[in-house]
Formats: sequence, structure tokens, C-alpha cells
Amino acid sequence: MNKNFRILALVAMSASLVACGVPPTGGRDDATYYYSNKSQRAVPKVEPAPPAPPTNGPVGVAKIVYFDFDRYDVRPGDRKIVEAHAGFLRNRPASRVVIEGHTDLRGGREYNLALGQRRAEAVQRMLTQMGVPGERVEAISWGIEKPASLATTEEGHQLNRRAEFSYR
Repeated sequence: MNKNFRILALVAMSASLVACGVPPTGGRDDATYYYSNKSQRAVPKVEPAPPAPPTNGPVGVAKIVYFDFDRYDVRPGDRKIVEAHAGFLRNRPASRVVIEGHTDLRGGREYNLALGQRRAEAVQRMLTQMGVPGERVEAISWGIEKPASLATTEEGHQLNRRAEFSYR
């Protein structure tokens, strides 16, 4: 049995040596062929295009419109903010914006969701009246879900009564 094992080991070793010494089909060694023809096989590297910079809206213009208590009409002082965003969107046909309506903590959830939606839609309506295509403006409501302030003072409530521009 020991003799058979030696013969089997010799046969296996010689088979592996023979397999290692024979070049692949075509009579060439792949490593030698690669290094001798390296300059001919070079493929130009293609760099992917840099990603488009995120659109954040007009520079130096507020992204928030504030509202009075229980109201959803845009105040005259905030009209210039909406006009600046409308101009920005008209000049950039690929830009899209989501208007997110918010409310203060007073009132029930359902009422505040509806009020936040009316606030967002009021800003959306102004944008479309100023020439922004309606399909590029979406109005959603967060109601009381994302407060800007947790203070229960009038100043804290005022910070929460808002519509925010969120560019996509």
C-alpha cells in the first residue's frame, strides 16, 4: 500500500509539473504576452461626468414665508421672497421645488394638516401665477410635525407658521 501511495503521488506531481510548463493555446505565455503588448492594449480611461451641483434656490433669498395666526394668505412683505424664487425657477427649467406648509402647535392635528396644506398651496399658486409651470411645484403639509421652535410663546408660534421652499 505504501508503494501504491508513492506511485500515485509521483504521477500527480508529474502531471502538475507538465501542466505548469505547457504554455496556453497559441504557444504564448499570457503574462509575457501582456507585458510585451501593454502599450497596445491600453484603453483610454473615461471619467464619469461630475454630478450636477444641488439646487438650493436663489442666493441670498430667504427660503421661508411666514403666516399670521390661522391665516394662509401670503403677507405683502413676503411677496418679494416668492417673486425671487419664481424668477429662479423660470430661469432653470430643470429645477423642481416642494413647498412644505407648517403650523404652530395650537389646534388639532387634522385642522393643522389642512391649514399647512392651504399655506403651501397659496405659495404654489403665487409661483404659477408668476410663470412657473405647475408640474415643477409640489405643495405638501407637515402640520405640527416639524416645528421650527418648541417655545410656546408668540415668537415661537410665529416661527412655526410657515411655508418652506425645498429644492429637488
